[in-house]
Amino acid sequence: MSDFQTERTKSDSTSSNKKIDRNQISFRDALREAFIQEMDRDPDIIQLGEDLAGGANLPHLEGDESLGGSFGVTANLSKRFGRKRIIDTPISETAYVGAACGAAILGLRPIIEIQFMSFFGVCFDQIFNQIARSRYLSGGENNVPVVIRGAGGAGWGGAGQHSDVAYSHMTHIAGLKVVVPSTPYDCKGLMISAIRDDDPVFFMEHIKLYDSKGYVPEESYSIPIGKADIKREGNHVTIVATSYMVNNAIIAADSLIKDGIDVEILDPRTLSPLDESSIISSVQKTRKLVVVDEDNPRCGFAADVSALAADKCFDYLEAPIKLVTCPHVPCPFSPQLEKIYVPSPEKIVDTVQWCHDGGWSTVVKRCHLAPS
Repeated sequence: MSDFQTERTKSDSTSSNKKIDRNQISFRDALREAFIQEMDRDPDIIQLGEDLAGGANLPHLEGDESLGGSFGVTANLSKRFGRKRIIDTPISETAYVGAACGAAILGLRPIIEIQFMSFFGVCFDQIFNQIARSRYLSGGENNVPVVIRGAGGAGWGGAGQHSDVAYSHMTHIAGLKVVVPSTPYDCKGLMISAIRDDDPVFFMEHIKLYDSKGYVPEESYSIPIGKADIKREGNHVTIVATSYMVNNAIIAADSLIKDGIDVEILDPRTLSPLDESSIISSVQKTRKLVVVDEDNPRCGFAADVSALAADKCFDYLEAPIKLVTCPHVPCPFSPQLEKIYVPSPEKIVDTVQWCHDGGWSTVVKRCHLAPS
């Protein structure tokens, strides 16, 4: 059993009778609360995935009703909603993603768990050609209210086939909405919005965020899809970061302020639709932009934001736009190499300092020193 599953069996806020500290709700439990409140509200919501209801009564679960998937997000939900709504599937993403598409067209609202975002390639045809395009191809006759959710991200030893974030691939697909939360509060509110949306939504959950904790209201609430959030206000440099990279950006900001560099951290929260106006406003204020993205650099989210800023904010920029991304290679298995692979707070600090202290003056100096 993985460390993540072990941790899940120790704490389950939705099944405990003890008083819950609402300031200490985990990302995992925020998701589960969203599922419970929405499935109580709407009987047409179903969930499909591998081991969502599996593992009942196994000794190592210490009485837990079910595994709840690889990371325990749906633990105990089958007891509450039954096996007709929490559905175990074969290990065949092609089959159950296709089944969810058909169920959605016929009036249900499926939530699909793909164990790891790296596995979306197995069911790419169902997502790309069917789920994302059925509404358009039917002239609006066929809504496909499917939530495709699952775990991704590096930094835990998952190597090349279990560490992809995949959100840049999905953002490129017309017809999909793409949600990438970074906090438990955002996670619950955005999941509720995703479930209620009549368009298909891709919802990426970073593996290293599942045990992160923060304030989450007990009542149901929604956060609009397509609205960014300023995680930290500042005046000197804008950092646009998403998912777990928001945490690294905050760590970097805490270090930079000691040197008098006051950064603004903008979390888009949803990549499609993208809140372009918030990004533009922030860059026009600070006049410098660093984009931090745990993805490969080519045709990725960081490049997309960079192109937006270059187009809409060029006259405001006082330094070249800088990107802090993973290198253009698969995620390595070696812990030492993986540490280098993932954008770290130290890399963010170095990049922001260059933008703040050098900027165009450094570029001009290099041009003057270049041989004619």
